[in-house]
Amino acid sequence: MLAAGDPRPFRLKVVPLIVTAALGYAIPYGAAYAAYYCSIYFHTPSPMGPTLPWLYIHHAFQLALGLIAIAVMRFFVPADYGLHLPREKTYIRPAVLWGVFFGVLMTVVDYAPHLLAHTRPDPGFPLTPGNIWGWLFLEGVYVGPTEEIPIRALLVTYLAATMPGKLRIGRFNMNWAGIVVAVIFALLHATNFQLRAWPQALGQQFYAFALGVLYAYWLEKSKSIVAPIVGHNVSNVVEYVLLFGWLLFF
Repeated sequence: MLAAGDPRPFRLKVVPLIVTAALGYAIPYGAAYAAYYCSIYFHTPSPMGPTLPWLYIHHAFQLALGLIAIAVMRFFVPADYGLHLPREKTYIRPAVLWGVFFGVLMTVVDYAPHLLAHTRPDPGFPLTPGNIWGWLFLEGVYVGPTEEIPIRALLVTYLAATMPGKLRIGRFNMNWAGIVVAVIFALLHATNFQLRAWPQALGQQFYAFALGVLYAYWLEKSKSIVAPIVGHNVSNVVEYVLLFGWLLFF
């Protein structure tokens, strides 16, 4: 359905969909290859070493590739990619509140077997102060911009400009582009089917899709990437705060 006041009919367009999907997968995987070869030639953190340093270097390349792609895309699809403070309603408060809600939900989904069995999960690393603060900074500060700029600012903005049309359900309306990119965002987490039991991996697909829709909605309504970054950081860091509190005090 079209949103009220939007005269443009929604039509699937093959080329924008292919470009969006290609960028959605090329940027994180390209960043992984760049980080890997950087580890070989410049001895930066390697994927064969501890996970935390590797994630920092991988996400740095991911952000760099996203910013380069936005700079190039501006020549072909001039648009507001949201790389500024909100110029309208900020949506920061709902981003924080929804972030807390999804942080709790993610914890329940990801650690459901342990909660049901009353056992403690293995985080995969020793709970040293360096690891605890390193993971909290990664999830609470670093991950938001390094994922939301390449995914929401770039992909949603590009697709909304090249394949316009809005979904409307009651008073809710948003660009279809945000829905499509939310599917891509969820599928980027599909590797968890190889790492987790299928109910957990499927649950992650659902909440990743829901979060992707929320992030795209906040980007569209605020005209800024700030609220998606805040929501992303809050949801992730809440899960890690709950995990560390569980392991340290219970």
